[in-house]
Amino acid sequence: QVQLVESGGGWVQAGGSLRLSCVASGDIASINTMGWYRQAPGKQRELVADITSEGRTNIIDSVKGRFTIAGDNAKKAVYLQMNSLKPEDTAVYYCNFIARRRTAFLAGNYWGQGTQVTVSS
Repeated sequence: QVQLVESGGGWVQAGGSLRLSCVASGDIASINTMGWYRQAPGKQRELVADITSEGRTNIIDSVKGRFTIAGDNAKKAVYLQMNSLKPEDTAVYYCNFIARRRTAFLAGNYWGQGTQVTVSS
């Protein structure tokens, strides 16, 4: 099995910073992409940022210049540094891995349990 454990969420005032971490455990043979999604109340889950195993990143426009994603393939970890947080960043943030298990031929899609980020004005 593959498990993703997130940490680092919490409450912060607007303009503050938080750093999210996600570490995977289990029989992962290779990682294609690691990323962060978020879901605000009443809204659909959206991609925030992702990073490929080669280090290519993709970040949505609304957080560009404020959020940074970093990955460590050896540690099976992905991080999201969030600066200059705004109330509209309030959401549950989910870690996502697209990875292949040692016993599988194809990569699968794995999710963490989510961590709440609340930004007050």
